[in-house]
Amino acid sequence: MKKSLSKRIKISKRGKILRRAMGQNHCLANKRTVQKKRRKTLRGLLHGEKFIKKHL
Repeated sequence: MKKSLSKRIKISKRGKILRRAMGQNHCLANKRTVQKKRRKTLRGLLHGEKFIKKHL
């Protein structure tokens, strides 16, 4: 199992692969509240699911 990959994704109960949104690490004072709220939710990963499941 790749540790770097397992830190960045989460697998849901139904087997979907979820990831964090990009651009949430720093400089949050310059971003609008709507942008920050939108980036808090987990997003699905469409491309490369077969590759990721193989490496977990």
